[in-house]
Amino acid sequence: MPPITRFLCASVLAFASPLAWANDADTQARHQWHEAIANGYQAFSAKTTKLTGAAREYCNAPATDSWNRLEAAWLEAFLAWQRVRFVDFGPVENNNLSWQFQFWPDPKNLIARKAAYLIGSNEPITPEVISQSGVAVQGFPMVEYLLFDQQLNAGEHALPAARSCELLTNVALHAEKNSDELTAGWRAFSPHYLETDQYRDTTMRAGMAALEILEERRLAQPMGLRGNGKRNPYITDAWRSGKSLMAIEATVDGLQTMFLPGLVTLLEAGEKSDLADRIGKQFIDVQQNFPGAHMPMITALNEEDPFRVLQSLYVDISQLTTLVNDQAAVALGVVRGFNSSDGD
Repeated sequence: MPPITRFLCASVLAFASPLAWANDADTQARHQWHEAIANGYQAFSAKTTKLTGAAREYCNAPATDSWNRLEAAWLEAFLAWQRVRFVDFGPVENNNLSWQFQFWPDPKNLIARKAAYLIGSNEPITPEVISQSGVAVQGFPMVEYLLFDQQLNAGEHALPAARSCELLTNVALHAEKNSDELTAGWRAFSPHYLETDQYRDTTMRAGMAALEILEERRLAQPMGLRGNGKRNPYITDAWRSGKSLMAIEATVDGLQTMFLPGLVTLLEAGEKSDLADRIGKQFIDVQQNFPGAHMPMITALNEEDPFRVLQSLYVDISQLTTLVNDQAAVALGVVRGFNSSDGD
C-alpha cells in the first residue's frame, strides 16, 4: 500500500474508532438499563400481587397475623415502586401510571377527602369506581391512608370496616393490574428503546431528575432548607406510615442497581473511569447513612441527634447529585431537560 494511502486509512480509523466505541457503549448501556428496569418492574408486579392477596386475606379474616402481613405487603410493594420510580418515560407515561401508583405531593389532602367521600357513599366500591375516581384514590398513598391514618383508625370506619375493606381491596387490585400492564408494556417497548439512540440521554435525564427530586423535594423542603425555612414532615411522601426515609433509601437503591451500571459503561468508554469510581463510591457513602435513618421523618426533623443523621444524608445525596447531574452529564454531553415527573 502506498504511504499516502496508509496515512489516509490510519487517519480515517483514528477518527472513526472513538465514534464506533461510543456507539458500542451507548448500545451496551441501553441493554444494561433495559434489562435492569425489566427486572425491577417484574419484582414490582410480584409485590403488588402479594399486596392484593394480603388485603383480601385480612378483610376476609381479620386478625393480628393477617394485619401484620398486610402492612408488610404494602411496604414491600411501595418500596418496590420506589426502586423503579426514577423511570419517567416509556410505558409508565401511559394513562398517568406513575401518578396512579403514587399521588404526591398532596398539599390539599385529597387522599383523605376522596377516602371520606367513597367510604361515606352508599354506592358499591367496585374496580370501575376506582378506575373513575382519579389518581388520588388509585395507588399506594390511599392504601397507606387506610392502614396508618390516626384519625381514620380512631373512628368507626377503621379497618376491617366493610366500606374501608372494599376500598382497600379494590385499590390494591387496581395497582396490581397497573403493574402488570407496566411490566408487559416495558417488554413491548424493548425494540424501540434498544434501537433508538435518544434513549441514552432520556435515561440519563431520568436518573438526574430522580436525584434532583430526592435532594430538593424529598429532603431539602421538609428539612426547612428551602421555602419558608420551617421543618415540615407532612410534605414528605409516606409520612403517615413513617416510611419516608425508607422510601428514599429504596429510590437510591434502585438508582444504584438499575441506573449506575449503564452510567459506568458510558463513562468508562469516554475515558472517565475516575469519575465513574467516584460516583460508585458516593452511592456507597449515601447507603451507609441509612441504617441510622430508619426512623419516621417527624422524629428526624424534631430531635437534634436524628436531625444530624438527616443532615449527613442530605449532604451525601447533594454530592451525588453534583457528580451525576453536573460532572457526568457534562462529560457525556447530556443537556438537562424539563422534568416531566417533578413531584410524581
